[in-house]
Amino acid sequence: MSKDRILITGASGQLGTVLTEELQEKFGVSNVIATDLRDNPNFIGTFEQLDATDFDAIKKIVLKYKVTQIYHLAAILSANGEKYPLSTWDINMKTFFNILEVSRLHNVEKVFFPSSIAVFGDNIDRIDTAQSSNLTPSTVYGISKVAGENWSKYYFEKYGLDVRSIRYPGVIGYQSLPGGGTTDYAVEIFHKAIKNENYECFLSNSTTLPMIYMEDVIRATIDLMDAPKEAITIRTSYNLAGFSFDPAQLTKAIQKIYPDFQVTYNPDFRQKIADSWPMSIDDSDARKDWNWNPKHSIDSMTRDMIRNLKIKFSQENLTV
Repeated sequence: MSKDRILITGASGQLGTVLTEELQEKFGVSNVIATDLRDNPNFIGTFEQLDATDFDAIKKIVLKYKVTQIYHLAAILSANGEKYPLSTWDINMKTFFNILEVSRLHNVEKVFFPSSIAVFGDNIDRIDTAQSSNLTPSTVYGISKVAGENWSKYYFEKYGLDVRSIRYPGVIGYQSLPGGGTTDYAVEIFHKAIKNENYECFLSNSTTLPMIYMEDVIRATIDLMDAPKEAITIRTSYNLAGFSFDPAQLTKAIQKIYPDFQVTYNPDFRQKIADSWPMSIDDSDARKDWNWNPKHSIDSMTRDMIRNLKIKFSQENLTV
């Protein structure tokens, strides 16, 4: 059995749901402690209800389970964050500060902090955006992630805390519903196609953004955390890329399976956010330092999404 004890905040979210299962598989169910703001009575394994803005509550769990690694996924995302900017800043930063301080004070060995392409602003080269590009984000979510990246580096350099991070592109997965992000159309569109409904997209048809399939996200995250400490040269956050596409290209990929599927376009406030983000990402540092290489293309992702969502919907219908 593994000696590691893994704590996950935000375990009920889009990424947390899948990552928790993978970490249970890797470390053993009894060695993974999933937490979220709301209780999850159907969870299989160890689950603790946790408000990550509460320092003492985090400390209690870390000491109770002798936690050695923390995956801090709890956050308010880009689109939802713009509705309540000050609250988003307070929650995103306070929860991360709590994780950093508890980890420093109680000998947590490694911390994972997810950053995002939301850290970039409109003063960048949007094609193959470099690791060292300017970080002047257009959303409070992005601002909080830039701050988090710098605090990660600070805690590593000042205290030796092994904090590791990835700048996620838009994440596409079938396991749960989107959580309020600017790239969520790329998940919502599949739900509509499978239900034989047309889709109204909140971005323009030519809005190219970097995306990544959930399977590759999970593999990248675990590979980064497994890499030798001396191999990690980026202590802010690594650029990461899967593939880039626009809504029209994704629609064509879906139409190979659902020829009658149609999409209309009605851009909203999220269009301005998307226009400030990269169109493609240079992730050469991740490839060099810990051998990152995505497995999925837009077509393989589309086939897998549709196959798994059809299974999921048929199972849900059987339980109704």
